[in-house]
Amino acid sequence: MSEQIILEATRREVIGKQVKQLRREGKLPAVVYGYGVDATPILLDLRETSRILKNTSVSTLINLKVDDAEHNVLVREVQKGILSRAITHIDFQAIAMNVLVRTQVPLVVLSENVPAVNDFDAMLNIGVDSVEIECLPRNLPDQIEVDASTLISIGDSITVADLVLPEGVAVMDDPETMLVFASSQQILEEPEEEVDEFGDELAEGEPEVLEQGKGDEEAEE
Repeated sequence: MSEQIILEATRREVIGKQVKQLRREGKLPAVVYGYGVDATPILLDLRETSRILKNTSVSTLINLKVDDAEHNVLVREVQKGILSRAITHIDFQAIAMNVLVRTQVPLVVLSENVPAVNDFDAMLNIGVDSVEIECLPRNLPDQIEVDASTLISIGDSITVADLVLPEGVAVMDDPETMLVFASSQQILEEPEEEVDEFGDELAEGEPEVLEQGKGDEEAEE
């Protein structure tokens, strides 16, 4: 687990449609719920929160300070504007440090020096980009690395069962779930069209028969 992230917030009294005005003032409405706290509306600084969360994941443990109280939380939902993509609301879940938690963790594929790619020009296909894990909060990883250098030939794959996990972390997904697969980039070529001596394509099917009748002979005269 990386260095703990700290966010400062205050209790929020304004709710409903009036929240729009808070956003115009550069504030970010949110809610915190879970262990040791009832669902509580809170308010954060939009710019500072956006900057901090830009380098975190859904498995990053955050120390959320709300006035005089502190909570260990995970980000459970982030809402963004359709056009601006700016954060408009966050749900934080408070957790207990001595209780197992489940959350999604992003996978990072290490794709340098992959024999299947270097020797056979293989293409790496990504099956899933995250897995569900269970562990104590102090063991939460920000990400799990997938070492693709174990892919030797075309057809080789890496599954959940092959993951090297941090201490105290268990993956809840099916062990046979495919994470990375090395496939061939070769594309089957379509058969070339047959052409006659003048370079014109020949039509498929039965050859066309031209009848030269009397009328044709007279036309040639």
